[in-house]
Amino acid sequence: MRELTYSQALREALIEEMDRDRNIILMGEDIGVYGGLFKVTDGLMARFGEARVRETPITESGFIGAAVGLAMCGKHPMAELMFMDFAWVAADQLFNQACKMRQMSGGQVQVPLVVRTQQGGGRGNAAQHSQSLEAHFAHIPGMKIVLPSTPADAKGLLKQAFREQDPVIFIEHKLLYNTKGDVPEHMDPIPFGEATVKRAGTNVTIVSYSRTVLHALEAAETLATQGISAEVIDLRTIYPLDMATVLRSVKKTNRAVVAHESHRNSGFGAELASRITEQAFTSLDAPVERVGALDVPIPYSQPLESATLPSPDWIVAAARKTLYKA
Repeated sequence: MRELTYSQALREALIEEMDRDRNIILMGEDIGVYGGLFKVTDGLMARFGEARVRETPITESGFIGAAVGLAMCGKHPMAELMFMDFAWVAADQLFNQACKMRQMSGGQVQVPLVVRTQQGGGRGNAAQHSQSLEAHFAHIPGMKIVLPSTPADAKGLLKQAFREQDPVIFIEHKLLYNTKGDVPEHMDPIPFGEATVKRAGTNVTIVSYSRTVLHALEAAETLATQGISAEVIDLRTIYPLDMATVLRSVKKTNRAVVAHESHRNSGFGAELASRITEQAFTSLDAPVERVGALDVPIPYSQPLESATLPSPDWIVAAARKTLYKA
């Protein structure tokens, strides 16, 4: 088994998919000659040419709108938003056009669009470049939402994204690009809506996605030293959402913690907590605990940023609370 970085796995998926399907076109700011802000598209312009790797002006509303139009007309574009925060600049194109076109046309028009972007804190990029906005996309029906935590998942899920006929928002975390993991050389697409159990346990279930899965696994190691067996579930996609895997785990452990980096208030963890409570209430021995960022704009100061974002210790404390009510 080869070891690749998260960014290498993404690049490999792009190359394989572009070799497979000539209708795939990449669009975005600095994705060509520069190779992308996080070097995921490095070398792709030289390999596939300027017609398929398109440098765009700094106008998210413009190139996302163009990508929606290309998707409607038979191409399979992948548009890269340099930072998730810039999704608001293209909000109409994403939320009112891409997400709704198939339903509004009675199925006559499909929008097989992939939007790659990255989010999250940890680099001192401040409030306008560090947000985690997946809950906003989850609130608007019509778009698949993918948040891989490992290089292998990043490759397999990106390959699947290019096989979807609905728009996909593919969300990476900026601190995952240099993480490493085993990635098969020949890898099939990973179907959406299939969570994985990253660590088995019996006392409490920790449900997460994206980089916070790594925090959850670290928290589980700490809890193990305290005699607490934590099961860690990586959702991988939040739409479609694999509640069956979550509920099986909760019915075994009788306790649940949901953890993510986005703000705790109205974050996706609130939806998860509600569904667990609705669907597994009689199995719960304690209320579902939620872990998320503090409800303040992400600070530029890295010590303040660290104090704002959830850590493994926050997850440990939440898990212990479900067991000891303290």
